[in-house]
Amino acid sequence: MRILHQIHAHLLTHPLPISTISFAFSKIVGFSALSPHGDINYARKLFSQIPSPNIFSWNSLIRAYSHTQYPSTTQPICLFKKLIKRGFPKPNTFTLAFVLKACYVVSSFEEGQQVHSRVVRSGFGSSPFVETALINLYAKCEHIVLAKKVFDEIPERNLFAWNTMICGYSKIKMVNEAFGLFREMQKVGIAPDEVTMVSVISACAASGALDVGRWVHAYIDKHLINTDLELSTSLVNMYAKCGSIEKAIEVFDKMPIKDTKAWSSMIVGMAIHGLAEDAMEAFSRMEETKVKPNHVTFIGVLLACAHSGRVLEGKKYWSSMLESGVVPSMEHYGCMVDLLCRANLVEEACTFVETMPISPDVVIWRTLLVACKKNRNMEKGEIAGSRLLELEPLNAENYVLLSNLYASGSEWAKMSHVRKLMKDKGIKAVPGCSSIEIDGFMHEFVMGDCSHPEAKEIREVLKDISERVCGDGYEPWTLDVLHNVGDEEKESALCEHTWPLLMGY
Repeated sequence: MRILHQIHAHLLTHPLPISTISFAFSKIVGFSALSPHGDINYARKLFSQIPSPNIFSWNSLIRAYSHTQYPSTTQPICLFKKLIKRGFPKPNTFTLAFVLKACYVVSSFEEGQQVHSRVVRSGFGSSPFVETALINLYAKCEHIVLAKKVFDEIPERNLFAWNTMICGYSKIKMVNEAFGLFREMQKVGIAPDEVTMVSVISACAASGALDVGRWVHAYIDKHLINTDLELSTSLVNMYAKCGSIEKAIEVFDKMPIKDTKAWSSMIVGMAIHGLAEDAMEAFSRMEETKVKPNHVTFIGVLLACAHSGRVLEGKKYWSSMLESGVVPSMEHYGCMVDLLCRANLVEEACTFVETMPISPDVVIWRTLLVACKKNRNMEKGEIAGSRLLELEPLNAENYVLLSNLYASGSEWAKMSHVRKLMKDKGIKAVPGCSSIEIDGFMHEFVMGDCSHPEAKEIREVLKDISERVCGDGYEPWTLDVLHNVGDEEKESALCEHTWPLLMGY
């Protein structure tokens, strides 16, 4: 930057033609804006001194502001509008691609559509650079149908276009579409890279598709795809979320470098598998290696404490988090409430919620309500239920939980009132849904839906399992069926409630 300042001073103190000064200033703007050690404010100030800035200087500023270190700024969009209003110089493919990136960085979908219109009018719609930027815009703004439309219209798709589209599907958990596109990509001869594999692995993690995840891992090894830090972390995350914690630990232990994200993924994975001691030991090892924990790391250890009933350890980690400078988020408060509720410390959990510096969200109130039902604390439960109905008056789950609270105390009149209130508002409960991956495809089951082609066979096997386990001494816990019906009907409800899951479908 010092050299740029010296050149700038030299240009100001030596008379030169305006065209020469404009050209030189534009170059300085570009270097200052885009250099890793540059100064965007200095570049913007210098830009304002150029008599006739060329398209290179406009592009440099728009591109610099489009980087993710300025995630909340609309400066690139404002600059683009100013450029259009002036009418000269004309935007080129780079200008349009940079401003489209700015639109998806700030999730400005409407602005992005306007730029898309400009792309069409300017005749730059066939530019691969612009096309992939459009796919990225629509995919990141979760308008996946529009993204796919642009993708389908590209005659020769480059690797970035394929990666962006697969990532878009993975982000919104359209896993079958992500897998299908990955297969299509291979058929047309496009070799995937580590970015592709991260998206596919993320789709496996989101859907619990362990078999596909294993196949993808084998594919990575077979084709010698660079297993960088991000891809290794994605594999750890996938195995943990898909239930293979041993494999997650194996991948993690082989990683030569482990950053905060990798440690956090491992700790969270151990926590959700009930390996509380392992999660806390990993946290200690992380601190020993001087890797600084972040907010996700603390969510992991707090979850581990909650799932294992370690209240004292949980409070210790909470204090450690505050001392480290991590500002508690709603997720951290939720973990602490969950920790106290699981330990049946409902009164302490309620006091904790009352003293929170931020307003509790619906998850925290639901956690309290479920704990109150379990501990037959009607007074606190009613308070939590009323707060839920205030925050989400159209969410059927809240009414069901509150009615279950009343049913657990055999207060059938109050339960009926809540159900009637729900009916009067036209609110219907969303039926339970379960899914499982078989041979690379997801099979989804909705409670009460018998449309699966093998539904009859599944029910027959379920009936056989039910008879066998009851013959070995199993007795259904009918107290969890919160309906004013006979025990036989309650046993049937328990048996039928999640039959697809019980059958492994």
